Amino acid sequence: MNDRATKKSRAMTRSPQTARSPRADPATDEAARPAAEILDELHQLRTENAQLRKDAATLRQSDAWATLILDTVPEAMLVVDAQDRVVRANACANEVFGFRPGEMTGLGVEAFLPDRPPAEHSGHPARPLDTLPSCAVRQGSESQGRRRDGSPFPAEIGIGSMRMEDLEFRVVSVADITERKRDEDELRIAAIAFESQSGMMVTDPQGLILRVNQAFTRLTGYSAAEAVGKTPNLLSSGRHPPEFYQQMWATITDKGYWQGQIWNRRKSGRVYAEWLTITAVTAADGQISHYVSTFSDITLNSEADAQIHRLAHYDALTQLPNRRLLQDRLAQALATTTRHELFGAILFLDLDNFKTLNDTRGHDTGDQLLVEVTQRLLLGVRESDTVARLGGDEFVVLLEELSKDADEAAALAKQIGEKLGASISQPFQVNGHDLHCTASIGIGLFHLRETVEDLLKHGDIAMYHAKTAGRNTLRFFDPTMQARLDERSALETELRKAVQQHQLQLYYQPQIDDTGRVIGAETLLRWLHPQRGLIAPGDFIPLAEESGLILPIGLWVLEAACAQLKAWSAQDSTRELVLAVNVSARQFKQADFADQVTAVLDASGANPARLKIELTESLVLDNVEDTIEKMCVLKTLGVSFSMDDFGTGHSSLAYLTQLPLDQLKIDRSFVLNLPDNINDGIIVKTIITMGRSLALDVIAEGVETEGQREFLQLHGCHAYQGYLYGKPMPLARFEEFLTASAVRQKVGAGGAP
Repeated sequence: MNDRATKKSRAMTRSPQTARSPRADPATDEAARPAAEILDELHQLRTENAQLRKDAATLRQSDAWATLILDTVPEAMLVVDAQDRVVRANACANEVFGFRPGEMTGLGVEAFLPDRPPAEHSGHPARPLDTLPSCAVRQGSESQGRRRDGSPFPAEIGIGSMRMEDLEFRVVSVADITERKRDEDELRIAAIAFESQSGMMVTDPQGLILRVNQAFTRLTGYSAAEAVGKTPNLLSSGRHPPEFYQQMWATITDKGYWQGQIWNRRKSGRVYAEWLTITAVTAADGQISHYVSTFSDITLNSEADAQIHRLAHYDALTQLPNRRLLQDRLAQALATTTRHELFGAILFLDLDNFKTLNDTRGHDTGDQLLVEVTQRLLLGVRESDTVARLGGDEFVVLLEELSKDADEAAALAKQIGEKLGASISQPFQVNGHDLHCTASIGIGLFHLRETVEDLLKHGDIAMYHAKTAGRNTLRFFDPTMQARLDERSALETELRKAVQQHQLQLYYQPQIDDTGRVIGAETLLRWLHPQRGLIAPGDFIPLAEESGLILPIGLWVLEAACAQLKAWSAQDSTRELVLAVNVSARQFKQADFADQVTAVLDASGANPARLKIELTESLVLDNVEDTIEKMCVLKTLGVSFSMDDFGTGHSSLAYLTQLPLDQLKIDRSFVLNLPDNINDGIIVKTIITMGRSLALDVIAEGVETEGQREFLQLHGCHAYQGYLYGKPMPLARFEEFLTASAVRQKVGAGGAP
C-alpha cells in the first residue's frame, strides 16, 4: 500500500471526534499527530474529490456525446447487454418500432425482434462473447421486426459485438426494408410482364427504340440487335397517311396514351394488322421519359377475331357495352315491350364537372373514376338491365319490363335513378385521393311505337334539363321539354344574328357613394329584339355561355365600355366616373384575356383607372394562380377589380388575402331583407368589416329602400347600387340622370340650381 493509501486508512480509522478537530486533548497530547500532517491529508482528500467530480463530468459528457452520435445515425440502432435487454435505443429505433423515447430501455429484444438477433450467421459458428475481440461486426441478414402495435415488417439486421473492460454487449442495427421488398417484387413482376405473349417496345422521348421483348421478335421478325437504336418507322407499312400519325401523337400528348388498330410490316415484308397501345411514361418532374408500346397480331386466330368483336361492341376502358351494342339491346327491348305491353325506361347519366376534375387531377385519375362509377352502376341495377357507356362521362342504363302501369313504371324508374345518383355522390378513393362526384340524370319511359333514335333523344333531352336545373338532380322527359329545346335552338340562331346586326345594347345602373354622389355605373347587357322586344339577360346570357357566343359578346362589351369612358373623359362632369364591366368565366379563362383588355384600352384611348372588372367568386377560385397572374398584369395598367355577388360562394380567406382586389360587392340576396332579417344583417356587417380590414371598398347591390341604405351606411358601407337610386337605363337617360343628380348635389350643398 502506498503512502497516500496508508494515510487515508489512518484517517478512516480515527474516531469521529478526532477526525473533526485538529486539536488534541492535553491528556493525550503525546498521541496526537502534528497539525501539518492532518492538513496535508485534508488537501489530498479535496484533490481526490475534485478528480472524482471531473471524472463524473467527463463520463456524463461522454454519455451525452454517445447519445448524440447514436441519434444522428440514420438507421435504427440498439445497444443490447449480455441478457439480450436493451440498454439504449436511438431516435431512429424509436421511430421504426413506434416507441416513445426511453420506452425500449430494459425490454427484451424478442419483444420487437421475434426472430432473436442471431449470434451467428449462416456458415459462421457461434462464439461466446468472451472469445470475441473488442469489436466484432457481422454482416446483415434479413429477418422480421415487430412494431409496438404488433404489426410486422421485413427488416435487415446487422450485429456488432463489443467488449469494454468487464462489460459485454452488442450493437444491433435494424433497417426497415419494406419499400425495398416492394420494389423487388414490382421489378420481378415487371420483368415477367415484359416477357409476355404481347409484343413490347420501349423508346426514349425522341422515339429511339431502347428495348424489345422476345414476343416483339416473334411477331415482327426483327431481333433486339436489329431494332434497338432504330425508330418504330422500321415497322411502317405505308398504308396510313401522315394525318393518321399526327392524330395519334396529338392524342398521346393530350391523354397520355393511344389505342387502336394499325397496319405494320414484318421483316419478311408481310403486312399485318395489330392492336397497338402506346403509353407515355412520365418522370417525377412531369416530363415524358419513355414511351411503352404493346401490340398483338389481331389477324392470327379466332381469339383475335373475338377481340375485334369486343372492341367493336364494348368500351375499352370500362368494358361496358358501347353505343352500337346499346342500340341493338334497345331494339330488342322495344320488341319485348311491344310483345308484353310493359313499360321500360332509359336513364341518361352525365357526371357533373367531370371535365374540371379530369383537367386538374389528370386523365389517369379521370379514367379510374369512370371505372369506379361503372362498378357502382352495375351494383345498383338488376342483372337483366343494361349499363352502357356512350363516351366521355356519359352512361346509359336500360331498364326493361318495369310495369304495365305508366305511373308505377315511372315511380320505379325514379327510385332506381335516385338510388344510382345517391351511390355516385358517395366519396371515391382514387389514387390515394378522396374524390367527390355527382350525376345529372334524365329519364325517358318507353312503351309502344317509339324508335331507338327517339329513346336516345328523349333521354338526352331529359338529362340536359337535369343539368340546367342545377345538376345533381333527376328529370323526366315530356313533350314540353322538346318544345323548350326547339325554342332554345331557335333563340341561339337569333342571338347569332343579334351579334352581327348590333341588336345588343349597354344599359347603365348608377353607383352612388355614401354622400349621394354618382361615382360610376355598372354596365348591363340588353337585347333589343326586332320582334320580341327587350329580352332579359337571364334568357340569353346562359345560352351565350354554352354556345361560346359570350366571347365575341364579352369583347364587344369591353370595347363599348372603353369607348364610352374615352367620350366621358372630355367632360369635367363625367371624367371621374368608373364603369364596372362583368366578365364571364369563359371569357376570363382565355389565355390571352389580359392581352385583349390591354389592346382594347390602347385602341380606345380610355383611362385604365376608370375601368373596373367584376369577377364572381366561383370564377376567381377556379384557378387561383392563373387568376392572380392575369389580375396583376391588368393592375399594373391601373385597372381595378371587384368581386361580384360576394358571400354567395365559398371564398377562402387565405385566397381572398392573395387576390389583388379593390372592392367587395355585397349580393342583393343579403340586402333584400334588411334591416329586419338578423342573419342577413350579421352577414352584411361581417362582409363590411372584412372589406375594411383588407383595405377594400364595399358596395351593396339591390338597395331599394331607405331602411336598407340607412342600415348599410350605419355599418360603414362605402357605396350603393339599386332601384332606390335608379334602374338600369340606356346611355341617353343615364346622362340625363347624371345632370339631374349634379343639380341635386349642388342644391344640397347650398349652391344655386
